[in-house]
Amino acid sequence: MHDEFLCHVTAYGTCDGRRIGVPLGTYRAPTLALALWWLRDRASWIAERLDPVPERPAFPAGALVPVAAGVADVPALLRAWCADTARQDLVAEELAGGRLVRIAACDDTTEYELLAESIDALRMQRTVPALVVPVA
Repeated sequence: MHDEFLCHVTAYGTCDGRRIGVPLGTYRAPTLALALWWLRDRASWIAERLDPVPERPAFPAGALVPVAAGVADVPALLRAWCADTARQDLVAEELAGGRLVRIAACDDTTEYELLAESIDALRMQRTVPALVVPVA
C-alpha cells in the first residue's frame, strides 16, 4: 500500500511563444484520503476563481463577462470532476496502485493541471505510464 502522496497544481500558458508553467500549490498528503481531498479542494478553488458568483460586492459592474461559445467551461468541468464519485474512485485506485494521476482541463488560453503520485512509487522509480483522467 502506498502511504504518502505528492500533489501539485499548475497553470500553463503561453508567453512570448513559450509554454510557461505557474505553480499554484503543492501538498504532501500523509494519506490517500487527504490526497483526494486536496485535489478536490484545489479543483474547486480554481473553479471559484475562474467563475465566481458575480453578485458578490467585490466585483464592480461589468468586471465579469461570458467567454465565447466554443471555449471549454473549465470551472464547470472541474466542478463536475469533484462531484463524480466514480472518477474519484478511479483516481483512488490508480494512486493506491502507485500510478501517477493527471487531471487537466483547458480553455483557449490556459491549461490547469492537477497531479498526484505516490511518494513510495517515486522512490521505486515508477515504470508504469501515467493515467490521464478526462474531465469532459
